[in-house]
Amino acid sequence: MTIKEQILQLFEKNLDYSVKELVDYTGASKQMIHIALKQLIDSNEIIKIGKAPKTIYRKTTNEGHSTISETSVDFDQKTIDFMSDNFLNISAIGEIDYGLTGFRKWCDKRHQPFKKTVLEYISTLNKYKKYKEKNGLINGTKKLQNTYKNNCYLDQIYYLDFYAIERFGKTKLGVLLHYAKLGQNKYLMKELLKETEEKIKEFISEENFDAVSFVPPTIRRETQIMSYIENALNIPLPKVNIQKINGLIPIPQKSLNKIDDRIENARNSFAVIDRKRYNKVLLIDDAVGSGATMNEIAGKIKDKNIANCVYGLAFVGSFKGFDVITDI
Repeated sequence: MTIKEQILQLFEKNLDYSVKELVDYTGASKQMIHIALKQLIDSNEIIKIGKAPKTIYRKTTNEGHSTISETSVDFDQKTIDFMSDNFLNISAIGEIDYGLTGFRKWCDKRHQPFKKTVLEYISTLNKYKKYKEKNGLINGTKKLQNTYKNNCYLDQIYYLDFYAIERFGKTKLGVLLHYAKLGQNKYLMKELLKETEEKIKEFISEENFDAVSFVPPTIRRETQIMSYIENALNIPLPKVNIQKINGLIPIPQKSLNKIDDRIENARNSFAVIDRKRYNKVLLIDDAVGSGATMNEIAGKIKDKNIANCVYGLAFVGSFKGFDVITDI
């Protein structure tokens, strides 16, 4: 019996094994176990979960583990490329799959017909593309003005994509941002920037901003997504200093469901500490829900005569009005 066969036999008895356990049970060397595991992963017979030194291996089920060749056989190259560019699925156990492979798993979990649903997904995404302007961004300024009327301090507000769309839920950027932020996952933060960095820098160049600012985090995390983004983007412009001021009990914006509460929270939670004078400042945040945080910070920037004009840019924003986004 080969080592691969021994390993598969063991997985019939138990769901999870570490490399050390497989070495102990088979008597094979650690190197041989790793070779066999790689072959089994490549053939989709097992999956790898976690990071060293806490990695475990688990036998896969037949459901939802199709390969690209299996899922793309009935589609032309244009459809394959579209899905690869626009869909990402992260499973409940942390498996990441792009394009048709991920969409197959999404459909299988919801008992949806695969080919029909792919075409419906493409049609839905194309419908939402009409909201994007020539620069590829979504302009949410009118929504902001309608929400805050005489107290709208942002001159323009844009986001790179919607956070979620009808029926299909989170967009590709929405998925990346959600899991990158809540999981404090640097790999997903890096993937998020791969998708967006070029467009952000093109926007900054086209609009001739002379300073930028990044909205600081509202709750403590070991890895802050906005700090990571600020450092990774490395925009060669002066930065307006914004400080988060916590009360006795810090209240994150996502915990507030009413716009009035979010306005009050933002107004009393941020301070702009800067004496320099600029013409046009870009304020960057991860997500726009109610728009309260960005709008109140823009008001403080203008109250201190730091800038004549303040634009907002977020990675994702809500589609329906300025509904609050509560899960990030």
